Amino acid sequence: MATRSQTAAVLLAGALALAACGSGGTPQASTASGGGKTLVIDTSFDLKTADPGRTYEPTGLIVGKAVYETLLTFDGADVTKPVPALAESYELSGDGKTLTLKLKKGATFADGSPVTADDVVFSLTRVRDMKGTPSFLLDGVEVAKTDDSTITLTSKTANPALPYILPNPALGIINSKVAKEHGATADPQDKAEQYLNSNSAGSGPYLIDSFNVSSQVVLKANPKYYGTKPTYDKVVIRNVEAATQKLNVQRGDSQVALNLSSDQVAGMPATLQIKKTASANVIFLLANQDPGVSKTTSNPKFAEAVRKGVDYQGLLELAGEGATQSPGIIPSQLLGALDPAQAPKRDVEGAKAALAASGVSNPTVKLEYPSELTVNGLSFQPLAERVQANLKEVGITVDLQPAPITTALDNYRNGKEELGLWYWGPDYPDPSDYLAFLPGKTVGLRAGWKAGADKAVEAAGEKAAAAIGDDARKQAYAEMQTALNATGPFVPLIQPSQNIVTAASVTGLEYHPVWTVDVADLGAK
Repeated sequence: MATRSQTAAVLLAGALALAACGSGGTPQASTASGGGKTLVIDTSFDLKTADPGRTYEPTGLIVGKAVYETLLTFDGADVTKPVPALAESYELSGDGKTLTLKLKKGATFADGSPVTADDVVFSLTRVRDMKGTPSFLLDGVEVAKTDDSTITLTSKTANPALPYILPNPALGIINSKVAKEHGATADPQDKAEQYLNSNSAGSGPYLIDSFNVSSQVVLKANPKYYGTKPTYDKVVIRNVEAATQKLNVQRGDSQVALNLSSDQVAGMPATLQIKKTASANVIFLLANQDPGVSKTTSNPKFAEAVRKGVDYQGLLELAGEGATQSPGIIPSQLLGALDPAQAPKRDVEGAKAALAASGVSNPTVKLEYPSELTVNGLSFQPLAERVQANLKEVGITVDLQPAPITTALDNYRNGKEELGLWYWGPDYPDPSDYLAFLPGKTVGLRAGWKAGADKAVEAAGEKAAAAIGDDARKQAYAEMQTALNATGPFVPLIQPSQNIVTAASVTGLEYHPVWTVDVADLGAK
């Protein structure tokens, strides 16, 4: 199971957001020179490329969603059910191994040529075989054209997550003829990226007007778009630090600010719209299960003491309005999330009893976390300090060990942290992405939890992985998380708030856990 560089790109994005490049001193007009509407969006860039087969960074996914279309998509913010996009219908076989999609008629690329089954096969094969960041999305998936309007995706094992993976903008369909003319080869020698960074080979509602990975991206409406025309003729996405984002949206230099903390939005004027919703990022604690790393944290009763000793409501108050407690490791937006009523509650006496039962008296443990990392504007430092104070009341002394992101990341990846404070953002909005928390899997190993360590949890995970159909999967993943919560080394804490501020004129904004915001959905009053 890949981890979206949820270890590299995504974490570094939060920690190393670039300085403001969009000057607040030059107001942006709300209408373009030709009379059309212009939308200015301020965000902290995490951007490497506009090539859909290579992009996997949050800002790149915003751009990719606007310029390229995928076979399937989601309706607004609802990620519990994929819906048709370039495909008019899809069907998953009973064994979960074969996904059949029928292409819609009339879809055209930016040059006016039709979107064909051959374009789909080339595009998806290219993502898989270039071995770029998003290639893992289609690992083990064979892509074939059955006829001129039918595509078949075949997996060696049951893959019910595939319909939830296909909406990712990294799987946008490109004009294969144009891409091949500019170096696309669907293998690691592919050289089309430079062309795709300044030109549009998609069927989406927008085209790339200009592209700079450190300052701004300008999109213009696609005059040949076959679908509903977008409201804004021009969209400017600027790289701006959070403090300047706040100033810009307040004085009308921008219409959207994407990266403000709960504290920053607290004093916004009533003339602005503030959308507060729980992000899909889950912040969690891990207690290392490897006795070679820590004889204390590997004691199952110690993990129980931590789980019962944390003041979840206090952490929520610290995180601010819009944040929510995460009852399990799967965030609230996804299929299979636990009901909020199942969230653990603080039990100081129960925590003290568990610690006493562990046989470890007055333990001191190190809590490691990235010092400069913020997630949705929330710093890890105050969270760590609050956990430290909570566990002190239980009888556990926590020695805070903040470290630069690269150092902390190495220790986390290599399973060397005694206690760790981290977060997980979904690689794709499907609960199968959280099988990584099982013993012997990616995140499980980071907690020193080896295969065979917990037969009950592993059995629940195997059942969830094999489940087919929404109802069966929902139940199986809920059971897996219940088992994880009972005996696992992870303590899910909170989903911090995603705060998006917009001008009063902007309509239709919905936060999306994959592409943050769909600019083509935005309207104007």
